[in-house]
Parts: sequence; structure tokens; C-alpha cells
Amino acid sequence: MEGIIVALIGLAGSGVGSILGVMASARLTSYRLEQLEKRVEKHNNLIERTCRLEERTELQEEKVRIANRRIDDLVRKVEAA
Repeated sequence: MEGIIVALIGLAGSGVGSILGVMASARLTSYRLEQLEKRVEKHNNLIERTCRLEERTELQEEKVRIANRRIDDLVRKVEAA
């Protein structure tokens, strides 16, 4: 009889220990996942900002090309006159 009681106490202790271990592991995994989500959000924000900057740069480069063509046209007209 004593052996059965000792076995049941051991089983209960093992079960509680296992459950607590799983819960702690789940909390740590949840925390790490939240931190990873925050880092991914920052990364995505950076990518979006970079794309907008690239678009603005392309627009500015096109404006410079147009201005250079106008200047070249004016220079040609002055030289022709």
C-alpha cells in the first residue's frame, strides 16, 4: 500500500513539474515571438520607406534630365544665333 502512495505522489510531482515546464516554455516562446514580430514590423517599415525614397530619387533624376535637356536646347539656340 505504501508503495502505491509513494508512486502516486511521484506521479503527481512529475505531472506538476511537467506542466509547469511546458507553461514556462510557452511563455518564453510567446515572448520571443512578440519580439520577433516587432523586429519584422520595423524591418517592413524600413523597406517601405526605402521604396518611397527610391521613387522620389527617380522623380528627381528625371527632373534633372529634363532640366539638362532644356539647358542644352537653350545653349544650342544661343550658339546658333
